[in-house]
Amino acid sequence: MFYEPRLGHGLPHDPFKAIVAPRPIGWISTVDTQGRANLAPYSFFNAVHSRPPMLAFTSESMKHSAANAIATGEFVFNLCTRPLFEAMNMSSAALGGGESEFVAAGLAVASSRIVKAPRVAASPAALECRVVHSMRFHDVDGTALDGWMIVGQVVGVHIDDAFIRDGRFDTAAAQPLARCGYRDYAAVTEMFEALRPTDGGAYRLGQSDR
Repeated sequence: MFYEPRLGHGLPHDPFKAIVAPRPIGWISTVDTQGRANLAPYSFFNAVHSRPPMLAFTSESMKHSAANAIATGEFVFNLCTRPLFEAMNMSSAALGGGESEFVAAGLAVASSRIVKAPRVAASPAALECRVVHSMRFHDVDGTALDGWMIVGQVVGVHIDDAFIRDGRFDTAAAQPLARCGYRDYAAVTEMFEALRPTDGGAYRLGQSDR
């Protein structure tokens, strides 16, 4: 089949998010200008730069996470894993301003080192970020949309030592979750390694891998 999104797809459910999948879950913690903590998952999220490391998440409406990140200039990405699925799902609830998703989801809070936003204590890894860009989306006709992108530079990295093995972060052991469209999710439980043509006969960690 072929369709133009502006004309509709004719299917019972929109396939877009199922095609662009799996997508890492951006479990974003922030504080508002009054210091009240907020936590929410975002399925439009990913790493966007490596030197320096940067992350981006997008919000389809000015929700608390985006508003807080723009107002304070800070946020934290918490790695969401299979054991934390229920808590992550609970944190997606529409709570009122100032209500804590940490409390609603039964999550312990851990302090960050550099930014004010707290971390999810049970997460195997968390990245403290400072906002470097924020922008509102426009479509091809120049019409402003109800969507924003927040880009943050990673200024602090927390890793649970239990997941560092042979000098690497053990992704499969952490079991990161991803969104796959509709109400479907995936968990990373196994991986395979493949060399690039530029790696030559012996694979050595290059600067881009460090």
